[in-house]
Amino acid sequence: MKLDKKILAYALKNALEHEEARENAVLNSLFHEGLKKNQVKKVMKKIQQTVNEVNKMTQIRREQEFKKLEKQISHRKERKGLPILLNSRKGKVITRMSPSPSGPLHIGHVLTIGPNFLYVKKYGGKFYIRIEDTNPENIYPKAYKMIKDESKWLTNNKAKVIIQSDRIAIYYKYIEKLIKKKAAYICTCNPEKFKQLILQGKACPCRKKTTTENLKEWKKMLKTYKPGQAVLRFKSNLRDKNPAMRDFSLARINLTSHPLQKKKYRVWPLMNLAVTVDDIETKISHVIRGKDHRDNAKRQKLIYKALGKIKQYPYVAFIGRLNFKDMPISASKMKQGIKEGEYKGWADKRLPTVASLKKQGYKPEAFWKFVEEQGINEVDKVMEKQEFFKLLSQFNK
Repeated sequence: MKLDKKILAYALKNALEHEEARENAVLNSLFHEGLKKNQVKKVMKKIQQTVNEVNKMTQIRREQEFKKLEKQISHRKERKGLPILLNSRKGKVITRMSPSPSGPLHIGHVLTIGPNFLYVKKYGGKFYIRIEDTNPENIYPKAYKMIKDESKWLTNNKAKVIIQSDRIAIYYKYIEKLIKKKAAYICTCNPEKFKQLILQGKACPCRKKTTTENLKEWKKMLKTYKPGQAVLRFKSNLRDKNPAMRDFSLARINLTSHPLQKKKYRVWPLMNLAVTVDDIETKISHVIRGKDHRDNAKRQKLIYKALGKIKQYPYVAFIGRLNFKDMPISASKMKQGIKEGEYKGWADKRLPTVASLKKQGYKPEAFWKFVEEQGINEVDKVMEKQEFFKLLSQFNK
């Protein structure tokens, strides 16, 4: 009974701090209370049940319940190091990290690559670097080779690199599947009119189209419609409390010439469709990503469900952002600085790029030790450049 109360208390605490409770967070808190690894199986069912119950509560109810149980738990500093990976099977952990080729890899990418790669290294499996290049307008062509080479260097050639624009035909097949399952439709409404309807929780006229009509419209998107005239939408809950989750877009027309594909394709999948398809096709088992992707994770789960693949949906954990006070990590800002002559190139020692850090003598192991030191939690942190490099240098010895 005492353990049940602790589980509930930690679930409530986690939900109050991060909007919803996470099984992994509750489990890690119990380890600090003395829970042993061989006891995990016995308590996981209770943790899952409690987390589900807490996530259904209102915020006011959570606060009320937590006040009753607050004394049941210890108050400690955020855990450091990588916790046990839930739902993991030896040799079967498959993770990914998905940079955009708007520039080469920088320290922000490394901090997300880290936990995904380290878990694969620990448990065995596969790690993918998936270059997300389905937006032809935001691509720095040289980034393809840089990302590939830097990923191989960081992971000692353990990363498998795939490029989304090479997989357009696969996305098209899934689009047809979603249309046939009545889970997606082609919308030709005026964007502003559609936005107003969605904010009111109302369906646009296009939502009533039959499967046959949608398939005909899909062919028009591939051949005749112009940009802005039609978009593929996912048929979701129009009463969702978050308007951004209602009938979100899956694909749009873009006639910009692509660096690799040129003018071969005119319809490009948006992130949530491409990510879901790739995760299904590559059998991704775990995803550790920035907490700013929380809504995207929900959208992707809806697509999994519509495709009848919900049992394959990966275990997802979120991490907070590490903000540097005096170090830019925006690819566009760095690119502009190079163009204007402020920096000598991507390997300029003032830039936090992998190219620069490698040139300065930092080894991949130093980054991984830094990642382990930071641990996995959803709390945003602020760090000064000097502090970061002091830690990195200590780990590089």
